[in-house]
Amino acid sequence: MVDVGFSEPRDGVAEGVARGVSRLLVDMGYTPLTELTLHTGRRVDVIGLNAKGKLIIVEIKSSKQDFQTDQKWREYLDHCDLFYFAVPTSFDVDLLPEDVGLMIGDSFGAEIIRASDDMNLHSSRRRSVLLRFARVASGRLYGVMESARDVGWREDGASQAAWLSDNPE
Repeated sequence: MVDVGFSEPRDGVAEGVARGVSRLLVDMGYTPLTELTLHTGRRVDVIGLNAKGKLIIVEIKSSKQDFQTDQKWREYLDHCDLFYFAVPTSFDVDLLPEDVGLMIGDSFGAEIIRASDDMNLHSSRRRSVLLRFARVASGRLYGVMESARDVGWREDGASQAAWLSDNPE
């Protein structure tokens, strides 16, 4: 069975920043996926994939305590081309290292404050991450499709109720 990567609920601030970051990634030409577990067992907050196969990982920090107690972020550098921290506007950005990218965001959007250096992900690692991304995204889509079918959704986009009212027997 494919691990679809969902976990315990996030705090409201981190969830909002993840939504804003995802919106920014879409604007940048990336398809975002939240909470992807890598082969190492570490779970990234947001990962994005663009049409050229470039991978971006965004680690969300919602507070000073969150940053100080969680230093696993360096392990993500070997799994992406670009790496960013994303924080809410209330976060003291001086706490963050200056050698990685920085985004500030909320549930409405995000902005790049400092660009990430391109880390040129190794091809074998890229393949591994791409396959995991594809399988998890596909598994999540399958789950959504099954749930939608359970409540009467049809593949042509019409609801079962609308279909019945338009086609009386």
